Amino acid sequence: MNVRLVTLLILPILFWGNGIALPPHNTASDKSHSSNKSNSKNRPTLKIMAKGKLSPETLNSFLIRNNSEVDAAMLRRLVKTYIIEANREGVNYEVAFCQMCLETGFLKFEGSVSKYQHNYCGLGCVDLYSGGDWFSSMEEGVRAHVQHLKAYASHEPVRGPLVDPRFNNVKRGTVTEITGLTGTWAMDPDYGHKLLALINRLHTL
Repeated sequence: MNVRLVTLLILPILFWGNGIALPPHNTASDKSHSSNKSNSKNRPTLKIMAKGKLSPETLNSFLIRNNSEVDAAMLRRLVKTYIIEANREGVNYEVAFCQMCLETGFLKFEGSVSKYQHNYCGLGCVDLYSGGDWFSSMEEGVRAHVQHLKAYASHEPVRGPLVDPRFNNVKRGTVTEITGLTGTWAMDPDYGHKLLALINRLHTL
């Protein structure tokens, strides 16, 4: 038998007997790394100017879980409108939708704003007694909301007709993340954290 071949056959046996072996492939580490990458993809973004990822069905389900008496047909139309208007302006529709949930109490409208105002984000409400702005339709109200978010988060002009009556009152591009809406959009010191908590809940569905 060839001496070289014999050596190649014997050496691994000698190393194994002396406790010398190649370390096993760490599959657990690979799985953990893969899981972390997957989680980072599913993690919600704090950016206002971003692309929403969740389906309309997820948004519908989230609101219904918190308000079982909402009109289902109206809600589907509202969700669709938020996605269309937000995508047009480059705003994250998940942020806009969750802010609507926060401002309207999941469309229960138990504050100073009436559902007939089509004001889904408290525009013009400076205290508990002021009713805020009125809009002619659901579409106009959602468009004004999305445009007001864009006013805070971007220097870019709006792409649709300007309907936000307070668009030019905002210092443009000063709030890029939702936590920055505290003290700007609302004076509630926990406003940004409340919004973030809603978005995190939405992403657990």
